[in-house]
Amino acid sequence: MEERARSCLLRSKATLEQDIKASYLMDHMVSDGILTNDEESRVLGKPTRREQAAALLEVLLRKDNRAYISFYNALIRESYGDLANLLHSDLPLLSPEGERKFCVFILVQVILSEGGVPQRPVVFVSRPALLNLIRERLYRLQNTPGWVTVFGMAGSGKSVIAAEAVRDHALIKECFPGGVHWLSVGQCERADLLVRMQSLCFRLEQGQSSEASQRPPCSVEEAKERLRFLMLRRFPRSLLILDDVWDSSTLRSFDIQCRVLLTTRNRGLADSVSGDFEVPVESGLDEEKGLEILALYVNGKPQKLPEQARSIVSECKGSPLVVSLIGALLREFPDRWSYYLRQLQKKQFKRIRKSSSYDYEALDQAMDASLQVLEPEHRDLYRDLSIMQNDVKVPAKVLSVLWDLELEEVEDVLQELVNKSLLFRDCNQRPYHYYLHDLQLDFLIEQNRDQIAELHKKLVRQYQQFYNERPPSSGDIDCSYWYRFLPYHMAKAGLSKELYSLMFSLDWVKEKAQFMGSAHLINDYVEYGEILDKEVRLQFQEFLSLNGHHLEQKPFPDVVQLALSQPACSEVYRQALMQAQKRASRGQLYMDWVNKNNQDSLSRLVMHPHQGSVYYAGFSKDGSKIASCGANKALRVFKTTSGEKLLELQAHDEDILCCAFSPDDRYIATCSSDRKVKVSVSVSVATLFVGQYEHEEQINHCQFTNTGRRVLLATCSNDKFTNTKLWNPNKPTSQNTMFGHMEPVNHCCFSPNDAYLATSSSDGTLKLFEVSSANEWKSIDVNSFFPESDDEIKAIVKCSTWSADGSWIICAARNAVFVSDFVSVVVILFFVFFPPKLWNFETSKKKAECNGHLSWVHCVQFSPDGSFLLSSSDDQTIRLWETDRVHTSSAAALKRDSDVLFSQSDVTIVAPDSRNRLQVRSTRDLQLPSRIRCTCISRNASLVALGTENGTVQVLEVPSGKTSQMLTGHTRTVHHCQFTDDGETLITSSEDTTVRVWKWRTGECLVLEGHKEPVRKFQLLNKSTSSHLFSWSFDGTVKVWDLNRGQMLQDLECHKGAVLSCDVSSDGRLFATTSADRTAKMTFLLKGHEDCVRSCRFSWDNKRLATGDDNGEIRLWSMLDGALLKICSRDTKDSMDSFHGGWVTDLHFSPDNGVLVSTGGYIKWWSVETGEALQTFYTMGANLKKMHVSADFTTFVTVDSIGILYVLKKVEGGSV
Repeated sequence: MEERARSCLLRSKATLEQDIKASYLMDHMVSDGILTNDEESRVLGKPTRREQAAALLEVLLRKDNRAYISFYNALIRESYGDLANLLHSDLPLLSPEGERKFCVFILVQVILSEGGVPQRPVVFVSRPALLNLIRERLYRLQNTPGWVTVFGMAGSGKSVIAAEAVRDHALIKECFPGGVHWLSVGQCERADLLVRMQSLCFRLEQGQSSEASQRPPCSVEEAKERLRFLMLRRFPRSLLILDDVWDSSTLRSFDIQCRVLLTTRNRGLADSVSGDFEVPVESGLDEEKGLEILALYVNGKPQKLPEQARSIVSECKGSPLVVSLIGALLREFPDRWSYYLRQLQKKQFKRIRKSSSYDYEALDQAMDASLQVLEPEHRDLYRDLSIMQNDVKVPAKVLSVLWDLELEEVEDVLQELVNKSLLFRDCNQRPYHYYLHDLQLDFLIEQNRDQIAELHKKLVRQYQQFYNERPPSSGDIDCSYWYRFLPYHMAKAGLSKELYSLMFSLDWVKEKAQFMGSAHLINDYVEYGEILDKEVRLQFQEFLSLNGHHLEQKPFPDVVQLALSQPACSEVYRQALMQAQKRASRGQLYMDWVNKNNQDSLSRLVMHPHQGSVYYAGFSKDGSKIASCGANKALRVFKTTSGEKLLELQAHDEDILCCAFSPDDRYIATCSSDRKVKVSVSVSVATLFVGQYEHEEQINHCQFTNTGRRVLLATCSNDKFTNTKLWNPNKPTSQNTMFGHMEPVNHCCFSPNDAYLATSSSDGTLKLFEVSSANEWKSIDVNSFFPESDDEIKAIVKCSTWSADGSWIICAARNAVFVSDFVSVVVILFFVFFPPKLWNFETSKKKAECNGHLSWVHCVQFSPDGSFLLSSSDDQTIRLWETDRVHTSSAAALKRDSDVLFSQSDVTIVAPDSRNRLQVRSTRDLQLPSRIRCTCISRNASLVALGTENGTVQVLEVPSGKTSQMLTGHTRTVHHCQFTDDGETLITSSEDTTVRVWKWRTGECLVLEGHKEPVRKFQLLNKSTSSHLFSWSFDGTVKVWDLNRGQMLQDLECHKGAVLSCDVSSDGRLFATTSADRTAKMTFLLKGHEDCVRSCRFSWDNKRLATGDDNGEIRLWSMLDGALLKICSRDTKDSMDSFHGGWVTDLHFSPDNGVLVSTGGYIKWWSVETGEALQTFYTMGANLKKMHVSADFTTFVTVDSIGILYVLKKVEGGSV
């Protein structure tokens, strides 16, 4: 700044400080580009008006001559003429460059001022992307007349952004050297329009001396011609801005072959003109921009605004108008943040008023003005949209049902509403979907509050009338709205009976689950729980919770068959049985689980969030959400109550091994095999932080601190030295590295007070580090508690956790759990298998087993309040268990080594249980000293035989349970036993490579020796005569024996690998074998299976052979020439790794050879003719070992991997 100007400011400093109000002057100086927002904030931060004035002068004294001139102009604009006179005589001269820039600025201001363009608002937040788009469109008018249409809903900031777009010297100089002329049009009658046109003509004719040119035009037509002449002759390259045009007739009055920028709420006006370029104005600002506007109004910084600020911006729905109205009110009443938030939340738009240049004093007036231009019938249709939901897009077909109009008519109405910015269209979906801006919806709801219930009822009645004969097709994307929101509309309409009938319909469950999955249904039962009958609601909710993972499979399962597994007292079962009986009379196949009992002890919710193993699942701190991750590289967040997906994020390039919520649940951390740790927002796909390349190996685990006082993230990895790190999520590099472990660290966790970090390592130690210093505090040598272990093979410490009060640390290694108080260690041993186990911490005893997972469990976690247990597994599921309702340790599960006798309508079952007791239906249990490995029952059901792990065989009487005979001879495990038809002979096979034929009453024994490896099974060629026997072994051979003489008749080397199964045709002329070498043999070598062939069965007519392999594939072969006839399930692979959910372990043909039943991960029935699945029964557990089938093919018995017995009976038409 020139010395003369600086001296003048210093001389006048006292006077200026006493009189000026800095905030008024700075508005102009910020608009001039002299002051920055930060400088303005620092000045306004002073406590008194005088101190603010002094601070402003200090800022000016550090700037150049332009600041002096801008200050001088601001004094004049704010009517401080006397003070401006003090500065006038010392106005400085600008440097050539500075003078050029300042002159350019002044020139633009003059051009826009002469053209009537509104000044920039005192509070202005730039929208650069939109601004650049409008300018780009205006540049297209450089060489030819045309129209640029800026359209958007009321209050979206169209006028402000249009004025800002022409506040550009280069644009004016290159495209509009004739000037820029602004005319506010608005809603007006023809007479009012003439007045506005006369005003524009008068402005353009200023400076002309001709009498005729000064006479105002007498009609709109004359005004139009006058404007055409002026724009073509006097202002040939100028821009006419028509602000807030409402109808096409008004627009035609300005069709004068010039360059026009048009702002409107009606997009359809663009169709009235030629050479048009459209610019849509977004209906909402983001949160950051909204906070910036509020901060400018109250002279503060966005980050220092009160906590209500974010809520106010959210309630304003991003509308620049509403945010500005609230900001202006808060400038006058800075203590009313809570008050105005309440008014917004109550939709009290009439109370949000402000005098301004905007045509409407309150938001409701602006909204209502848009409605009044609609035709009355369209206004009524628009009123019906009051029942729409926020952020929900509705297809035209739904509105066609609501309005009872043809689809084409509805689309025409919707087009008009879109054109008038009363509705928005999502063009990314075909067919188009429509939605209201949140403010428009709020306004409609407030206007029609007394009619909302009736409007909802109207929609429901229209739906019932339209879909009277059949429900909407789940395959029609347009019908998705009904499945998502019909219960909502019924609830809002108060139609409780209709809601009850809908929600408790198995047909509705099937259709909605097929379209949207089970989580949405469960969420409906939770949301409308107060309206629905509690008992029935819980029955449907439990059905979906336990079967939801099945309902996400493709092909979609039979819901009726799933429902037949529900308790007999359940409404779900009652409806399923009725439908099954009806369909069975038409030839469909259904199975009723006749011996099912209460399943309260099973998991509460089963989810199938990932395709692939689920490595980790954890609760949010408030327990309302669950995050999971796994082999599919994705992070998924869903509701705890229903499993409804809230967020899915493809977070990493490789397997995600762990995920964790931050203390406030706002963020989720993930770590991966790709050596990266990421922190993402828990409600969006935004990633805030990526830590990479500090770990050189995969990151195994991550966890946030437990409290929010100082948020840190811990990670541990397979690195040799730098394997444990602490991160500040706000920084891209780690804060600390904890040294001590020399092998991979598998797990880390903070103590409850965040003072210590526990790390579990493959070096056999558990270490505790101080978080503040990163120093090692204590080390526990877990490996030393395994004295029998090899020095070179350490006991890997897999994980650890803290007691709630932080006084105990618990860790797991091998098959043991260690509990330490940092001085002594208590060891609790247990064998680890699939089921998670629940232990009593005080008594060190197992409290319960959580049976249900079908493969290894990677992670278990309690909910924050301890009421739920979460487990994740390789079986691709997550299970949620109620802690108080899982299996108690006294529960005994059956083993799969069972035998069944079918006798008329009765079924007798014999099987060992998990407590090594032999259980016979209607018989008391019998405890045995050695583990039972096989059982069989005599044909008259009076005798039971069992083989044990130590090689002994027992024969027991039924029903007394008395031991009739103890048979010893086998030296190793007995794998299979069978009575002959007369019950006098018992045959057993063993791991000791022998088969023994017992005259069990006398103990006489015939030993069949010849196999070189364990004999897993045998088969009698003819049970009646019992003269010949087939046995097969892991040695790859099949041997045929004469039971009378004990001689080997044939020794057949069938396969290079172990023989896994064998079957003999019903006429006894052929036998078939299958092997681990992936082949089957009959008369021909049958090739084609890609995995071990584990089972085979001849059809009863001896025309076909069925084989099943470990990949779940079933093949049907011709016995005539060995040709492949069918492959079952090739195109219907389910979500598990195999086609059948596991190995195909058993096969049976129906007596008419038309149906084949198979066991694997579950039970399936197949059409032999087509190879298509007829029915599937999903068991609670998996890995079914064998199936027992009655002679009439109506009863099926099996035991699953978790010990549940299934007696299934075919549902017949009529009653069961």
